[in-house]
Amino acid sequence: MIASAHEVSSAGVWVSDPASYFWLDLADGTTMEHRYLSETGVELPASGLGTWNYTGGIEPLRTGIALGACFIDTAESYGTEEVVGRAIQGNRKAVFLATKVSPRHFHHADVITSADRSLRRLNTDYIDLYQLHWPNYTISIAETVGAMELLVDRGKVRFIGVSNFHLRDLKNAQKAMTKHKIVSNQVRYNLIDRTIELGLLDYCRQQKITVIAHSPLASGPSSITAQDPEGVLEKVAKNRSKSAVQVAINWCISTRGIVTIPKANSMEHVKENCAASDFALSVEEARLLETKIKFSRRGPFELALRRIARHGLQMIGKNQ
Repeated sequence: MIASAHEVSSAGVWVSDPASYFWLDLADGTTMEHRYLSETGVELPASGLGTWNYTGGIEPLRTGIALGACFIDTAESYGTEEVVGRAIQGNRKAVFLATKVSPRHFHHADVITSADRSLRRLNTDYIDLYQLHWPNYTISIAETVGAMELLVDRGKVRFIGVSNFHLRDLKNAQKAMTKHKIVSNQVRYNLIDRTIELGLLDYCRQQKITVIAHSPLASGPSSITAQDPEGVLEKVAKNRSKSAVQVAINWCISTRGIVTIPKANSMEHVKENCAASDFALSVEEARLLETKIKFSRRGPFELALRRIARHGLQMIGKNQ
């Protein structure tokens, strides 16, 4: 367990929960923090491997798996399913594999076809977590999740998740489910974008829905330091003998119910990311990061405008 359990951070979220995460000792003597996926009993590393805009080939992914980051996330739209499939060849059972279906494929038959194509590209006969990549406001969510549930019933998918679903979208998807549960919601979360703290994060915790935080380093470490006029990220990192990247990732996963999937195109960066969960920020360190680094939280009005804009673009066959 984490040595110094936090109380409540300045953002008002619990940053420790002994019942939801634990450490596993790895063969190389290091440790990797793990958390349970929803109420499934499945263990996930707190920091996995993201593959959006990934160009590193198979070796960084295999290095991550060897270091305990055995959770890999991809999507049919990323163009990385094939390289992920090659990276996990011969080691499939050790890896929790997540991919996504694109909104343009949300009709029932298209969901089934997309899953089959992803299975072929990934060179596997099952997907651990199949996610709806974005909401599609032009197709009935009941039709879409019906196909997702059928994939579970057929043994091609183990668990169903969503991605980039705000609170209203998530609740609508939950209501449409008839047999299975939504176990995760993959959303943007980092030190400078904390939108999910305005209701979505609390709701996911209440519903036992794991939050998978993508973009934990925003658009890159420099985008965070640009919003850190007092340099507190570097100060905390220096005090901890860690890198700024490791502290930023650790801040994300210090919140209950969250795992994260940073991307790394090199073995060096994979090793750096994998060492981001073997320490715990103090309450004071968390407070400094949360109050001194400038951040945004998009409110209900802005989210509604984005939803309307996405709906309009989808009506004319775009943004899918």
